[in-house]
Amino acid sequence: MTPLVLGVDTSNYTTSVCAVSVTGELVAEARRLLPVPSGQRGLRQSDALFLHVQQLPMVMAELRQQLGAVTAAPTPWVAAGVSVRPRPWASSYMPVFHAGERFVMTWAQTLGLPVVRTSHQEGHLAAAEAFLPHAGADPFLAVHISGGTSDVVFARPARWGYRIEMVGEGADLHAGQFVDRVGVAMGLPFPAGPSLEVLAASAQRRDLRLPGAVRGAAMSFSGPCTAALRALERGEEPAEIAYAVQACIANSLAKAIAHASALHPEAGRVVIAGGVASNQWIAARVRHRLRQVCPRLEVAFAPARYASDNALGVARIAARGWAAEVV
Repeated sequence: MTPLVLGVDTSNYTTSVCAVSVTGELVAEARRLLPVPSGQRGLRQSDALFLHVQQLPMVMAELRQQLGAVTAAPTPWVAAGVSVRPRPWASSYMPVFHAGERFVMTWAQTLGLPVVRTSHQEGHLAAAEAFLPHAGADPFLAVHISGGTSDVVFARPARWGYRIEMVGEGADLHAGQFVDRVGVAMGLPFPAGPSLEVLAASAQRRDLRLPGAVRGAAMSFSGPCTAALRALERGEEPAEIAYAVQACIANSLAKAIAHASALHPEAGRVVIAGGVASNQWIAARVRHRLRQVCPRLEVAFAPARYASDNALGVARIAARGWAAEVV
């Protein structure tokens, strides 16, 4: 069996592991959402960390089972990667990532393997790039849009991940929080994204507007969230509100990306990843609007399964770093 690299990501709501070849091809993966009690909009960090510790053996068992179906021989691991912080800055910190980091350090030291530490955000970008036909060394614009981030960045591929320059940082409430707060208020399960997308598809009028707030490439969703909750209180149809939430996010995204593209005309592509990017209606709307205002900009969304939290990108970054060291 080809040598493999392990990737581990323990984000706010998903325990993820992945095995890739040394050239970055996906071999097997497993992930589990952290259980969130009905009616709640999330978990405390201490609870999420504890749940990751509980779930890591389970997802590793699932990964091993998948690899066992490929070959009966022992798995020839050569390296591991793990996300240790939300974003690639020393000041970026969340306790949940300790679960994955401690697990990988123990596992790798037992096997005598090198470990590549990266960030959750870089993992999202690397996972999205895995499905692009022309990914390479060229810099690109990227959007990481989720429950904890609404970042627009300028990214340059590097040996150990990416060199990232912030172009527009989420001003307050992030897009994923916007979706979850409105969705849970309407009785949808957490995380509310998939259910809200289904509900929005049944909207008939589609005339409710939630004006977004975008300054440069910085997006703010606290105002639209307040407006959506007020609309729910006054009796607007939930499907119409769900549709308006999607439209607000898509329009804000397109506006922020257009601004970033004007600042960085050397970037011929924008890569959009994160849980909110898995919404297919939002993806189609953003593509349509950017074709009109930025016709030369290639717009690439990560596939829905790999837009949400996963360990594929973390594993690919580790494989790239390991290969560079070997050479």
